[in-house]
Amino acid sequence: MPYYQDDYKIEENDTSNSSCFDIQVYCPEIANAAKAGQFVHIQCEGKILRRPISICEIDKKAGTIRLVFDIRGDGTRWLSKQEEGAFLNILGPLGNGFNLNETAKKALFVGGGMGVPPLLEAAKAFKGKADAILGFKCIDNSMLIDDFNDVCSKVIVMSDDGSLGEKGFVTSLLCDRITKNKYDVVYSCGPTAMLKSVSEITLENNIACFVSMEERMACGVGACLVCACKVKENDKEAYKHVCKDGPVFNAKEIVW
Repeated sequence: MPYYQDDYKIEENDTSNSSCFDIQVYCPEIANAAKAGQFVHIQCEGKILRRPISICEIDKKAGTIRLVFDIRGDGTRWLSKQEEGAFLNILGPLGNGFNLNETAKKALFVGGGMGVPPLLEAAKAFKGKADAILGFKCIDNSMLIDDFNDVCSKVIVMSDDGSLGEKGFVTSLLCDRITKNKYDVVYSCGPTAMLKSVSEITLENNIACFVSMEERMACGVGACLVCACKVKENDKEAYKHVCKDGPVFNAKEIVW
């Protein structure tokens, strides 16, 4: 799969949400090649290693990608301060995205925290035939709810403290939703503990499930072993690279 590296211009920088940063970058080569669930690697000033950022939305006609992220360290703090008109050195698109051959069926998207942005582009592919359960720590950490309402038939919002939507974890509603709605496939991204629970619930209910894993990445192209993930392959345990073989995996392949 081809990927590109160049300096690309920030067209928009929306800082209206204090908990995350939302930028749109003009990078036609990357946008044309990108698929839902992939990511880009961004060079941040003063840092040897690039920072991986999931692609939130892709506009192939406009030649842009949307990146929604929060501050995890010095690199993303630098990135959050870049203004419209600034250029970012970006490598991408990287990784394997979501399998969207199931768009004729009914899907459920389950996202937690910063696992919500990578799901939006995939949800758009279902043209209103998908539902979503989105979980956040609190109302101040929420994001993209209106965007999911625009593309999903039903969106349920959860928060750990009850300050937004229903109180609790996304997995507390998952069993009930998949029993009543007969979903054909579930797509999920979020903390590892959440993904493990989603995987177990869907497996018990015989529903196909694809999860986007999050690991620390150094190279982004499978040259190092930093993001190794244990999987089941041919009835044996093996390791795959989250950056190259993932970040999206069939949930039944993961050794939790």
